[in-house]
Amino acid sequence: MVFEQIICKDDDEKFMLEALREASKGAAEGEVPVGAVIVKDGEIIARAHNRIEGDKMSSAHAEMVAIREAEKALAAKWLTGCTMYVTLEPCSMCAGALVLSRIERLVIGADDPKTGACGSLFNIASDERLNHRIEINRGVLGSECSAVLKDFFRERRG
Repeated sequence: MVFEQIICKDDDEKFMLEALREASKGAAEGEVPVGAVIVKDGEIIARAHNRIEGDKMSSAHAEMVAIREAEKALAAKWLTGCTMYVTLEPCSMCAGALVLSRIERLVIGADDPKTGACGSLFNIASDERLNHRIEINRGVLGSECSAVLKDFFRERRG
């Protein structure tokens, strides 16, 4: 997919485009193409893509890697005032980590009806029983995010 042709209307689309670039890096490495960036005060403080295959770690999802990088960048355990942009709706592990990190906002590209835990299958990110809830914006560059995943799996299946 040629990302240079995407004209961004706002900051959410601008930063989702960066997450899409991360997803493409992952695809080039044979990873399922999910990308994430974390932004604070209008600046990207962390970026990541899936590294499950490369790191041989089941927890090396783009979101988990980005959370660790952001915490290092801020030298803090809480990501208050931060927004994560992720190309695919987080799973339950990642949604739980986002709640625990106290990230303020989550911008999702494509929904994940099979494992999504931010509104599709579960809603960990907004569960009132937990000590923190995350503001969510869904569907930002959703068709582009879905296309990256569909193209990857179409090529894999040959």
